[in-house]
Amino acid sequence: MKHNKEVNISYWAAHLTTVVSVTLVLVIIGIIALVTIGATTETQRLKERLEVSVVMADSVSDAGASALAGEIKKAPYALSVGVITKEAALKNWKNDTGEDLEALFGVNPLSPEVTFAVKADYASAKSLAQIGASLRKKSGVADVALPDAAMVENMNRNIERLCIILGAIALVMIIISFVLINNTVHLAIYARRFTIHTMQLVGATNGFIRRPFILDNMLSGLISGLIASGLIAVPILLAPGSGFSDLTSYVGWQIYCIVAGALILTGMSLCALAAWIASSRYLHRDYDELFR
Repeated sequence: MKHNKEVNISYWAAHLTTVVSVTLVLVIIGIIALVTIGATTETQRLKERLEVSVVMADSVSDAGASALAGEIKKAPYALSVGVITKEAALKNWKNDTGEDLEALFGVNPLSPEVTFAVKADYASAKSLAQIGASLRKKSGVADVALPDAAMVENMNRNIERLCIILGAIALVMIIISFVLINNTVHLAIYARRFTIHTMQLVGATNGFIRRPFILDNMLSGLISGLIASGLIAVPILLAPGSGFSDLTSYVGWQIYCIVAGALILTGMSLCALAAWIASSRYLHRDYDELFR
């Protein structure tokens, strides 16, 4: 009885080590994934706030500006389009500067404008320049004010660097986790190497011998993925009540569920692969090699 109890304790201890190590790695990978997705989402929002202003000529009426706005709405780069009429432009000028241009000149000297936000895919210096060039060729357009190209390029460059860095960290963590899992599983299987050899002697196939090791470790990966997903969900749930911004505005629950599912699959796959490799080491060894 005492011997069996010690065997059971060592078995669960081995699996506990696997679960803890895999969980920690999956938590880090999950956080990296959510940070990357959140940064990408926020960058897309910033890109879609970039506004292009088309200043119409003095001779163009509000109706002419509305007609151009209708054309821009049909363009593939337009996200949202608005028209600033002559009266609205005059009111904005008066609110900003305190000057009444109509009283000063006797007429409203301002012209209507068409403003629009571009889709994130077109928020690059090259695309904005092409959009501006095509709009300047249209009849009645006096000028096109584009967002700062340098700001757009810096924004795109920074998010690309962030994704590369976080991706590299995630890859390193996956490699480290696989090594840790492989070593842990290897030790567990090493303790049962003579059992494996005995099963081979009675005619058990390699697949039959591997199956329990792989299934046991897939279960460990499943548990690790569930725990890691739960730990990552805690700060998302507690953030609004703790004085922090609502994290779901950056990463929605739908995205979280996809990441959580990916973590569970990753944990199960890593553990299954490690078990397959570790068990294969002893399936092709002679009896004398088992003592080494």
